[in-house]
Amino acid sequence: MFGKLNTSEIEDLLYRQFVGRIGCHADGLTYVVPVSYAYDGIYVYFHSVDGMKISMMRKNPRVCFEVDDTKNLSNWKSVISFGKFEELTKENERQEALKVLGRRTLPLLSSQTMHLTSQWPFPANEDERVAGIFFRIELMEKSGRFEHSEREFFYAT
Repeated sequence: MFGKLNTSEIEDLLYRQFVGRIGCHADGLTYVVPVSYAYDGIYVYFHSVDGMKISMMRKNPRVCFEVDDTKNLSNWKSVISFGKFEELTKENERQEALKVLGRRTLPLLSSQTMHLTSQWPFPANEDERVAGIFFRIELMEKSGRFEHSEREFFYAT
């Protein structure tokens, strides 16, 4: 069965996942890149190094953000949202982003790019500045779809 996710299901998926994809477009080029994130109900927060996605979003802050949860090819959920990139340069904004990102419940084994400090999973000290770029995307339009099947599929090996 195919269907649309309701608002509550969309919000739940955005809160539960921690890897999504940003789609950005500038200078005639479209770029889609996986990112780790944290969602607070209004904004999606990110930490990154300077690179292509940051450069493109600075030129064109209108972006697409996608998150999915795929159990198998007939049981999945997906949320697509549109929003606006905002680089966080003020110290109080960076600290807020760090707090939101620090509250994520990450799996025990996770990518080094998800670790915000060299002492991860412990938070940064008051005098330790986390290097890199913090930014957020305010999600303005959200939609979600799903497929659900009661049938079990087995793969031949």
